[in-house]
Amino acid sequence: MIYVALLRGINVGGNNIISMKLLKQTFEQAGMTSVTTYINSGNIIFSSADHPQEQLPEILEQAILKDFGLSIKVLIRSLPEIRTVMEALPDSWSNGDMFRSDVMFLWDEADDESVLDKLPLKPGIGTLLYVQGAVLYSVERENVIKSAMAKLIGSSVYKLMTVRNVNTTRKIYQLMLAAEAQQNN
Repeated sequence: MIYVALLRGINVGGNNIISMKLLKQTFEQAGMTSVTTYINSGNIIFSSADHPQEQLPEILEQAILKDFGLSIKVLIRSLPEIRTVMEALPDSWSNGDMFRSDVMFLWDEADDESVLDKLPLKPGIGTLLYVQGAVLYSVERENVIKSAMAKLIGSSVYKLMTVRNVNTTRKIYQLMLAAEAQQNN
């Protein structure tokens, strides 16, 4: 099965610095195969046939702790789970000069449509959509501050998510599809 590990809080603001080259080695030493990293924010595409998905976060968190001395939360999503997110993500959403669009991947404790009620988005400014495993968020760049979503940082629900912009999410999906195609050859 093809998975992506989304690491929370690495290489942000000079904190929890981890080399992607060394992280790839950590994943391989933990028994993962076909390991590919994407940008420094902790996106690792890999395959695992030896462990069920629910065991992978613990295995990888322990490997990271051992190799880097850091307690990093690891969220695992399978290719079918990422495909579900991609099918719900509007094609018109972008992350660029005009819009800020993010995917907030949720840990199980927050993975319910009621999470939308806990997000501070002001009505009429921006859009939030729930899909199993994630919340999709888009707002015009000029309204980012007005949206009040900055208040999310530091909240209890924020600790139960890891955020990627839509461009990164789309690239992760492409890399997972390529890994699947390579695996099937």
